[in-house]
Amino acid sequence: MRKETIFEMTSPCRDNFRITGYHFGNGEKTLAIVGAMRGDEVQQQYICSQLVNRLHLIEQRGGITEGNSILVIPSCNPFSMNVSRRFWAMDSTDINRMFPGYDQGETTQRIAAAIFAALNGYKYGIQLASYYVPGDFVPHVRMLTTGYEDVETARLFGMRYVTTYQPRPFDTTLLNYNWQLWNTKAFSIYAGHTDRIDFDSCDETIDAILRMMQRTAIISPRPLRTAYESIVIDESTLQHVKARHAGIFRRLVSTNKRVVAGETLANIIDPYNGMILCDVKTTVDGVVFFTHNRPLVLQNALLFKIHTL
Repeated sequence: MRKETIFEMTSPCRDNFRITGYHFGNGEKTLAIVGAMRGDEVQQQYICSQLVNRLHLIEQRGGITEGNSILVIPSCNPFSMNVSRRFWAMDSTDINRMFPGYDQGETTQRIAAAIFAALNGYKYGIQLASYYVPGDFVPHVRMLTTGYEDVETARLFGMRYVTTYQPRPFDTTLLNYNWQLWNTKAFSIYAGHTDRIDFDSCDETIDAILRMMQRTAIISPRPLRTAYESIVIDESTLQHVKARHAGIFRRLVSTNKRVVAGETLANIIDPYNGMILCDVKTTVDGVVFFTHNRPLVLQNALLFKIHTL
């Protein structure tokens, strides 16, 4: 294992801001893994820290295939995590919306440029990502539909779902999008949660990444838990369930739960008199793919996504 400072800048009131990378193996740039890009991505950083630990042991035992080089960057935004802010603490800009970056630009543009320079040229890229809407997911692999996406390799992770979605104009500044344009087979992994650590879904995600590395001959085979036969879906086919009222959100079902049309998924409660304003119901049979996980909801907020059966 070789530790490297990817980017560093001075700070007026704390230790220097540093982005640290860990290199394993040698030879061709084979796989880069990026963890927390935002300050609340605790689950993502934990997974990367465990991957650094596991890869260090694998390397010591000669388990990295000759000629393959792996880079892991556990955190790209330690400042924001230190002060419990999701975005850049100074101006609330999002590093993951700044790629490929600009080394003479604003702070987050310069950070993105340094990260992208370190990541460019790898055959495969994995980002431990979080969704722009707060909530919990069934762990899955997600890809932008750019014409360069690789569904068959995404299935090698052996996760429950592989999802694709059509990029919107503002998605062109994402790491995943730019990785693909620069000839890296890029995959975003959604590990179920964001600002809390769920050890079961973390272990599932770590095994999925190591499984992909085995199946692409980056590391030697080793025992892992049973893989899924991934279901490939276009995210536009997921059924959205939204809030008809604002209020206190009482969730009755969790992710990966099978539901039937007419079933109550949640209650929205009046915050003043405690009465139920409405029951949130599904109109389709399916599996809960995404759930809102905050105690309050606004009217028309996204509460659930259902994968129809």
